[in-house]
Amino acid sequence: MAGPADIEARTLAIGRELFAATRRHHPRLLSRAWIDDRAMAWTMRDDRLKAQLFRFVDALPGLRTRAEIATHLREYLEPVVAGLPGRAARVFGGLLAATRREPSMAALAAWAATVGSRQLARKFIVGSDVRETVAAVARLRGGSLAFTVDLLGEAILSEAEADRYQGAYLALIAALADAASGWADDALLDGDGSVPVPRVNVSIKLSALTCRFEPCDPVGTSRRVLARLRPILELARARGVFVNVDMEQSAYKPTTIAIFKKVLEEQAFRDWPDVGIAIQAYLRSSDTDLSDLHDWAERRAAPVWIRLVKGAYWDYECAMAAQNGWRPPVFTGKAATDASYERLAGYLIERREVLRPAFASHNARSIAKVLALAEAAKVPQRGIEFQMLYGMAGPLARALIERGERVRVYAPFGDLLPGMAYLVRRLLENTSNQSFVRAGFLEGLPEEHLLMDPATASAQTSRIRLDRFTNEPPLDFSLPAPRAAMAAALAAVAGRLGRDYPLVIGGQAVTTPNVIESLDPSHRRTVVGRVARAGAAEARRAVDAAAAAFPAWRDAPASTRAELLRRVAGVLAARRCEIGAWIVREVGKSWREADADVAEAIDFCRYYALGAEALAAPRRIDLPGEENDLVHEPRGVAVVIAPWNFPLAILCGMAAAALATGNTVVMKPAEQSPVVASLLMEAFAEAGFPAGVVNYLPGLGEEVGPALLDHPATAIIAFTGSQQVGLAINRRAAEPMPGRDHVVRVIAEMGGKNAIIVDDDADLDEAVAGVMHSAFGYQGQKCSACSRAIVLAGVHDAFLARLVEATRGWELAPAEDPAHGIGPLIDDEARMRVLAAVARGKREARLVFPSDGDQLGGAGGLADEGHYVAPHIFADVRPESFLAQDEIFGPLLAVVKARDLDHALAIANGTRYALTGGCYSRSPTTLERVRREFRVGNLYLNRRITGALVGRQPFGGYKLSGIGSKAGGDEYLLQFVVPRTITENTMRHGFAPERGAPGVDNGASGGDM
Repeated sequence: MAGPADIEARTLAIGRELFAATRRHHPRLLSRAWIDDRAMAWTMRDDRLKAQLFRFVDALPGLRTRAEIATHLREYLEPVVAGLPGRAARVFGGLLAATRREPSMAALAAWAATVGSRQLARKFIVGSDVRETVAAVARLRGGSLAFTVDLLGEAILSEAEADRYQGAYLALIAALADAASGWADDALLDGDGSVPVPRVNVSIKLSALTCRFEPCDPVGTSRRVLARLRPILELARARGVFVNVDMEQSAYKPTTIAIFKKVLEEQAFRDWPDVGIAIQAYLRSSDTDLSDLHDWAERRAAPVWIRLVKGAYWDYECAMAAQNGWRPPVFTGKAATDASYERLAGYLIERREVLRPAFASHNARSIAKVLALAEAAKVPQRGIEFQMLYGMAGPLARALIERGERVRVYAPFGDLLPGMAYLVRRLLENTSNQSFVRAGFLEGLPEEHLLMDPATASAQTSRIRLDRFTNEPPLDFSLPAPRAAMAAALAAVAGRLGRDYPLVIGGQAVTTPNVIESLDPSHRRTVVGRVARAGAAEARRAVDAAAAAFPAWRDAPASTRAELLRRVAGVLAARRCEIGAWIVREVGKSWREADADVAEAIDFCRYYALGAEALAAPRRIDLPGEENDLVHEPRGVAVVIAPWNFPLAILCGMAAAALATGNTVVMKPAEQSPVVASLLMEAFAEAGFPAGVVNYLPGLGEEVGPALLDHPATAIIAFTGSQQVGLAINRRAAEPMPGRDHVVRVIAEMGGKNAIIVDDDADLDEAVAGVMHSAFGYQGQKCSACSRAIVLAGVHDAFLARLVEATRGWELAPAEDPAHGIGPLIDDEARMRVLAAVARGKREARLVFPSDGDQLGGAGGLADEGHYVAPHIFADVRPESFLAQDEIFGPLLAVVKARDLDHALAIANGTRYALTGGCYSRSPTTLERVRREFRVGNLYLNRRITGALVGRQPFGGYKLSGIGSKAGGDEYLLQFVVPRTITENTMRHGFAPERGAPGVDNGASGGDM
């Protein structure tokens, strides 16, 4: 039996043979393939040029006129044209400049860019329709190449689009099977001597079979996918067609594998061998996944195929991990991925009777290692299969065919321009700095380097810079453990509903004759908890307790206050799923929204702890004979009045900022969310805050508000809520009160009428999804929610049609159900307010979703169970109408048509609010202009406008959206302190201590004695 050293030696020998063979198949000088290769070399030589060119190609499908194309070509490429070789840079730069002056040159450039992009697409996309595809794969067979066909297209945002995707596959399978019946047998392609291989092979993405492929809800996702997958598999098996399931981002992997196994355990498919699934070697979990699939396939008693790939989402996986603070699920260096691929290849070859291997790679070293392993295992000729991408690594494919190996080409088909997203991903994948194709083709590295054993090579690792503060990572509900933990917490909380909760004043529990009955908005008859209801007397008592505790807390070191806040963060982290479950039940948030609420509260505690320590650091300017100190002192008692929509995060954030800076606090939570606030009070107590420093005062605003605002000791009012109440607080706080010797500082966030501009070159896949999630996430009950979509006329109708269909796919369900897309509104008052707005809106605009006459707003039988209202979308909305001007806290979206960007910006800025806003555009010039002219506190470009993170996106607006600086930002704590300057004259009879400015000589300067 060959040992590792023998296999490595054979790998190197085969690798050299492959390189020699590929050189014989290089394209002829000045042939079309040679020209394409030269163009690719230019592209890869400069990374900025490559990125901008690919971004232009990605934007091209959204451009409708030659003028638009020429403008975008210029915007993307003029800044990087210097990356071309010398003369080419001058010539191309001159042509781009000419497009600005000469319409004929602009038209010519647009035509050339479109034709060039289509030709580039045709190099990698096998056909634009079924007829072209059938003809193309027949030509592939004529060249001794097998194929697998994959359908390209737009992202699946609605169930109607998922139906069309399923229908396209059914038609594709039937057409290919009909054509294949007339093809001649090919021993190289149609079997390995013992097992027949179907002539027709298709690849399918399970996420395209539903508009809601939700990893948090694998059961519901599986049900939706299987309903469309079974007919595809039934037809494929009946027509003798092989089906391979593609793999996408890692979050989808567990659900994809589970669906694959579930359907193949059904009686109709249990013994079917002509089916497979992709496994990505760059994932750290792939060893476990393969082992699990092997054990399952043995129990199933029928083999399945495994397409082993390196993986095409590396950049995406690393970016998502960095943004969420997760460990990357992928290996972060090419050598580690290559080593994983070779290890997994060995595993598959050893178990090929159960897991039939297909090796997808353009890496000559990887392929040589597979061949060496197969030789050592005495695998018969064509007992394994190699796969490559259509349009790539042609010489290497020919070299393998010459060796008698079966090579299958992964051949996507679909409209050429909409297929650009696939094209760009493949180009990036194969021109990245760590790509084998780039290393061998552009850098021209020697064979010895390219054939090095990756297990011994030095792996390159990406390093992500971490500042002193890092956000608390969200739970990854695509993984079984977090899902199980949240489900268990919800079950535990269900057994503790309906308990009693007292006030906490001066460290003492206080009961009252009146209570607030907190109800579950998903189940309006279920009592979450009964909370003592404070009155004016308790309010005054709470402020008195806070005032009494203030001197000692004020004088406590900043480090002590910061450490206690870090302990609170620790308590919240330890009880994370439990508190998240209470949020789900008390305010109707989904699992992810509830978890994000807890994570944000943790962030606020840690961020403000750091900020308080920095604020307490000495600030001294010394001059000879003078010392100047700047110090910050707390203001006194802070009354924190919080909303229900972020029942933990906002209450905790405002309280933590006050406490970190040495103020004492009276927490007045919203009457809809007092139980969650009680849990926060428990966390403060458990962390060790002294009695009276934090006080818990649930009550009705009209009963306790005046007493809190008018108390002479109240120094700060931190408020988040409606504009009406915020302005009333501001007016009242400005009035002088008997016994008050200060002006009350008001910090108020008061909502918004937030807009997203959709440019006429926007990626509608992203824009529709972003607007929908921004508008209807948490039922539109966020002050940052999108309530206006301002869409340029060129894409208005297409955008609106897709938005309506996409929204139709969202289901209403109780918040504790992980499948739900739309949960309840907070209470019946909110529900009736939204339905009243709908009724008024019907008189001013056109209701396009849901259907007219549905008085329950699509809630159906759920209306009696909870406070449900389906998403509502209005079109033909006038910019001055109440739908476009008034804040409506619920799932109601106004779609406004704009003539052009000038008009869109005027509409966007034409409200009393300035909180959040966004823009979807692929024009660098447009995005730069929107940065300057869309005047809101938080502006988001090409992403949803909700979900600001502490430290990363400090949150808050201006105009009538807020008073004060941004929460979670560097300046927020300054609002809770009073700056004091202290100056000391240190001169004594002409002598100054040696504490002067640098370079000043403080010694004697007289002459001789």
